[in-house]
Amino acid sequence: MTNSINQRLFLDIHAIQTVPPSNINRDDTGSPKTAQYGGVTRARVSSQSWKRAIRKYFYDKGDTQNIGIRSCDIVKYIAKKIVDKDNSISVEDAITLVEKTLNAAKLSTKDQKLKALFFISNNQADKFAQACLDKKTDKTELQEILKTDTSIDIDLFGRMLADDPSLNEDASSQVAHAISTHAIESEFDFYTAVDDLAPEDNAGAGMLGTLEYDSSTLYRYANIALHDFYKQLGDKEEVIDAVKLFVEAFVKSMPTGKINSFANQTLPQAVVVSLRSDRPINLVSAFEEPIKSENGYVDKSIQKLFAEYVKYEKILDKPIFTDYLLLDDTLEVKSIGKSTQNLDELLSDLKESINVNL
Repeated sequence: MTNSINQRLFLDIHAIQTVPPSNINRDDTGSPKTAQYGGVTRARVSSQSWKRAIRKYFYDKGDTQNIGIRSCDIVKYIAKKIVDKDNSISVEDAITLVEKTLNAAKLSTKDQKLKALFFISNNQADKFAQACLDKKTDKTELQEILKTDTSIDIDLFGRMLADDPSLNEDASSQVAHAISTHAIESEFDFYTAVDDLAPEDNAGAGMLGTLEYDSSTLYRYANIALHDFYKQLGDKEEVIDAVKLFVEAFVKSMPTGKINSFANQTLPQAVVVSLRSDRPINLVSAFEEPIKSENGYVDKSIQKLFAEYVKYEKILDKPIFTDYLLLDDTLEVKSIGKSTQNLDELLSDLKESINVNL
């Protein structure tokens, strides 16, 4: 494959991950989210929930200079940068200045807040703060600041602004809703809380309630259009570092819904990473027929995933690169690529392949 920014190159990430009793991602009634697939009810964790967990991992482990902020409180966020640049300006005056400048850029504000969530990179916020100090009012010039020098999470996950679609940013990645590889049935935990200061002759609980939960083995999937991501960032080394961070975050992150109640701190039992030149492929079809088992779902899910991977060679071009990591390296699976000993080896191999093929 020739090195070219115009060459199509897609990254696929697949994972099998078992989760004990938990309520990772709730619906509007407080119940764990579910989906109908293959004629049965599956556990579901929304893509938005896991993308949020991935972004939080970026903050903890990545370069914060290239991570964005998504908030309605962008006015105060930029105002703080103005005060940091010029401490002779009061916070109140800085807020007024930011509001006026954002309005000039056609971003609507009310009560010192944007009317909708806005995604802005740290570098964009710094430059916009300087534009406020310089009393810039030209819409085109101000919007150019908000269009260039984006952060990796804006490029990966996209940005949408109803006020002005010209400030939208197309996402270079896609994250699927994780679903269980088998049918599930929700259960209820009846809990009580004891009042520590209750009289000794009071045998009743200080509080009682119920909490719905389920347990599941999940299939998780995400992809990145690396050729688009390269065009957004413009630097191959930065792309490679960001992709490695994304894969690491995909593997190690966990949404925090009710996590203090359930401590569902698990990691994937299998990870498969591929580079493709034609198109990405979600292999959820491996589980359209739900797995039925009386002795666990993980091994059967991994084996079905690997078998499905091979089937698509009838339709798709052979992947340029495939590495996989199994926690149980004694498990017999279809041959699909190189078995790695740990995540560091997988990421190192991926870095080398992207460097050659992008």
